[in-house]
Amino acid sequence: MDIVEIELLTDTIEETSNFYSGLLGFEEVYADKETISFNAGQSVLTFKQSNNIKPKYHFAFNIPCNKIDEAIKWTSPKAKLLLTQKGEIISDFTHINAKSIYFYDNNKNILEFIVRFDLNNPSQEPFNIKSIEAISEIGIVTDNPVAFADKVVNENKLYFFRDSGPRSDEFVGVGNDNGIFIIVKANRKWHPTYKDPAERHYSKIKFRVNGLAAEMTVNDNSTE
Repeated sequence: MDIVEIELLTDTIEETSNFYSGLLGFEEVYADKETISFNAGQSVLTFKQSNNIKPKYHFAFNIPCNKIDEAIKWTSPKAKLLLTQKGEIISDFTHINAKSIYFYDNNKNILEFIVRFDLNNPSQEPFNIKSIEAISEIGIVTDNPVAFADKVVNENKLYFFRDSGPRSDEFVGVGNDNGIFIIVKANRKWHPTYKDPAERHYSKIKFRVNGLAAEMTVNDNSTE
């Protein structure tokens, strides 16, 4: 699965522009008073204006598999890297052959740079914002992760993510290394801090499965 675009909410379009474009260097591809979009490799990251609801999300970007250390050096002057409960910067997910680092954006969304060694996608270029290959994960928050995941899989001819662990009432992974829906129960605490509760907010996700385009809107009532 490939994530083509995610559309999220922000109370602060201008501050979001300053963070993503001004600080990190994302290329703006569209902007007006209500919406702003950025190139994120092969994906598009879009924010829509919301009204004092302080929405928070979790999403991840795939980066080349040999660039985790360079990503740390590049990111740390721009945003404080989040530590695991063991006080470590790098989260080592041996069960899926991946490593990640995390940081907040201006909205307190949890952003993740992840290297997936099974993709075998090294780069010889110095790490920078253009090293981002795509949005590879988006957190979807629901009251019943298993039922939601079953519905998404059946309606879109999708598949459960390998090695993400058994499906549970708290967490289900759908997709593959290129794109994953991280479906979690409301108020479940996000890795790596386990202090940030998963919140239900509007999001629209455009994606491709075996080359076929699909779109999904979740928590639409959260725009009110």
